[in-house]
Amino acid sequence: MLLMDPARCQLLLIDFQARLMPAIDQADAVLANAVRLAEAAKALAIPILLTEQNPKGLGPSVEAVAGRGPVVEKFAFGACAEPAFLPALARPDLVVAGCEAHVCVLQTVAGLLAAGRRVFLVRDAIGARRGENKETAVARMAAAGAHVVTTEMAVFEWLGRSDHPRFRDLSKLIK
Repeated sequence: MLLMDPARCQLLLIDFQARLMPAIDQADAVLANAVRLAEAAKALAIPILLTEQNPKGLGPSVEAVAGRGPVVEKFAFGACAEPAFLPALARPDLVVAGCEAHVCVLQTVAGLLAAGRRVFLVRDAIGARRGENKETAVARMAAAGAHVVTTEMAVFEWLGRSDHPRFRDLSKLIK
């Protein structure tokens, strides 16, 4: 079993954008989990990278995630196809949240796996317009080698121990 090591991880927030989020199934829960991940990452000095798909068309990142890290603008659905993306990755393991699961998340994860990166796909922090698209994408990414996790799994694996100095603060994010 492979656990997430905070020293090797970077959080990737894919396309949490103003004009896209209202169409996402269970968007409030997906976004809340992405924010939990971002808060935990910040507290543990885990770098965060955001992407925005065609920001003139879909708008900027929503306020809840905007400003939490540098942004790579993209027009390719898979971020790895953008020249600025791979050089912006600071660590070898990517903890991935975002929208839409079956388009930009799937194609980005495929590119990351092809580039030899380890990917932890945060199932409860990805969304799609329709549930079957999300579930099919999660199954496909898992079959390709992505490790499917939840927000709570990520936070507690990053902490590693109940005597971690940030345990009390970060466990409150989950409750």
